[in-house]
Amino acid sequence: MVVAAHAVDPTLESFENDVWWIVLIKLIGVFVLLVLLTLFTINYERKVVARMAVRPGPNQVGPKGWLQSLTDGLKLPFKEEIIPKTADKVVYFIAPVISATTAFTAFSVIPFGGVVSMFGHKTALQLTDVPVSVLVLLACSSMAVYGVVLSGWASGSTYPLLGGLRSSAQMISYEVAMGLSIVAVFMTAGTMSTSQIVKAQAEGNPFHLFGMELTTPSWYAVLLLPSFIIYMIAAVGETNRAPFDLPEAESELVGGFHTEYSSFKFAMFFLAEYINMITVSAFCTTLFLGGWRAPWPITAVWSGANSGWFSLIWFFAKVLIFLFGFIWLRATLPRMRYDQFMRFGWKVLIPVNLVWILFLSYVKVANNELSDRAKWLSIGGIVVVVLLVALFWPAARKPRQISIEEQLAARPPGSFPVPPMDLQVPPSPRARRAVAERTPATVGGESETKEV
Repeated sequence: MVVAAHAVDPTLESFENDVWWIVLIKLIGVFVLLVLLTLFTINYERKVVARMAVRPGPNQVGPKGWLQSLTDGLKLPFKEEIIPKTADKVVYFIAPVISATTAFTAFSVIPFGGVVSMFGHKTALQLTDVPVSVLVLLACSSMAVYGVVLSGWASGSTYPLLGGLRSSAQMISYEVAMGLSIVAVFMTAGTMSTSQIVKAQAEGNPFHLFGMELTTPSWYAVLLLPSFIIYMIAAVGETNRAPFDLPEAESELVGGFHTEYSSFKFAMFFLAEYINMITVSAFCTTLFLGGWRAPWPITAVWSGANSGWFSLIWFFAKVLIFLFGFIWLRATLPRMRYDQFMRFGWKVLIPVNLVWILFLSYVKVANNELSDRAKWLSIGGIVVVVLLVALFWPAARKPRQISIEEQLAARPPGSFPVPPMDLQVPPSPRARRAVAERTPATVGGESETKEV
């Protein structure tokens, strides 16, 4: 029998007192929950996209089509598995295992709620927590790229290799932006423990403004708005979702890094992608939206909103809102060009993140060292300088577009228009050798083979 008790904030020591069978129950519960959420999210995405496209979605299998994802999941393992002859068999098998394992592991430090009573034992609705839980999450997301890169290399095919290389560059770029966006949360909360970050957002921090004592907003999504926006953008790039799904662009790379995968191995990649969506949504909920705590209007009228197992309702409601955002982006935005995507990550997200972190560092130092008047005057001066620099920064000159008439006039007589150089694909070495074998060698401008 599971009895709900008043939920309190867990501490790091509370996880050391769990008996082994409570830990086993929570472990199995997290695994089953992620599998069920994956099945739900796939069907949820199909129905939402169908609604936006004004067409019927899944509606045949199960009540209103809600068992369609379950049947797909049962069908995939029984399909024929085709392994390329040129594949590295060991790495080909390990790659999807890495992707799925890291996706499941990342969810182990996500808090679902406070401390409750389960079978007579006090335990937190979280599998485990350590002082550096956020770094554990970042490490798991960084390790996931190895599954993608190794799968592209081990397939022994060109297009999966290109997809894997794209993914490695994409993950590195947006992993840096995501990590920098979380630095602001470390600085504000003063801890890297996920449960303690949720606790830090329970109440706002007091500060003084011109002699008045005010309180900062409790959710870091409001207090650290630039970090929140950058994290959401980086999360979409990190999970390879549209409009950032460049590693598996069907129009360019057939299917990307998993082109040569089928049957259960393909299902593992599919499972890992959706679990990563759920993980980054839960991580964003924990860092910026108060975690499992109910929002302010609800707590104002219901004092027991955060007690017992009710915290699960608020946590998963926030996660579903973020998942809807992923689906909305896929249904509305076209895929970006790869150079635009990389330029946006390195030249926009990372510089803005660094400037924001420096600004927060100055605010924390000024809050302790300067008087109220000097502090706010200096902050205002910094904001004015940044605005002036952004206003008068010289814009890059775009190259003049050459009209079609000028291009036709510039081409040699008797020739045909050709595509621009950036669209020309160089011939492969095999094609160059074949041309060299068919073309006779020339000496002094004349062919060596002459008729006798």
